[in-house]
Amino acid sequence: MQNVTIIHGGDKAAIVQWLAGCLKKASAITIPGGSTPFPILEALIASDAVNWTGMQVWPNDDRIVPEDHEASNTGKIRALLEPLGADIIALAEDSEPPKFDLTWLGMGPDGHTASLFPNTDPQVDDPQAMRRLTPDPLPAHAPFDRITLTLPALLETRAILFTLGGSGEKQEVFEAAMRGEHDLPVARLLKAAEARGIPVACFA
Repeated sequence: MQNVTIIHGGDKAAIVQWLAGCLKKASAITIPGGSTPFPILEALIASDAVNWTGMQVWPNDDRIVPEDHEASNTGKIRALLEPLGADIIALAEDSEPPKFDLTWLGMGPDGHTASLFPNTDPQVDDPQAMRRLTPDPLPAHAPFDRITLTLPALLETRAILFTLGGSGEKQEVFEAAMRGEHDLPVARLLKAAEARGIPVACFA
């Protein structure tokens, strides 16, 4: 895929530098939850390289829990970025996301991204921007129903970033998706991004 750039061995500082450059003029972004992105986001905030004032920040997805629950992506994002002037958008089934300047994504070893797990059979022509769904199997660390941006909503963007957290297993799944060797959700997203000419960067 000519539109995908894989950066091997990029540490947190390299990702922060990449994000700082990408977000200088951003007005709307969507970011992932999970253990990999939040330390990066905290380092980006500490760098003071981004003006968050007025920026819309949408989670890719969230667990159906109150925002003060430890499993809430929205709650964590709000605690970090709302004091800096960002406008944090909690997902709802009638939400109408904008065109994003950046779709920042994670990925699981099963090829899911956002909460688009293989069992949910996500489609690039989904007529809805938002879906409420139940992963199967439910992840043991977060056994909750989810709300998620759909593939077309994630693809309504100027650029895509994946951060895989240095996992060799995830890198293999991602690179197999690039080669068209499976039809997991990440493969569907990458194929559609290539068709639309959306640049994709991946810190493996």
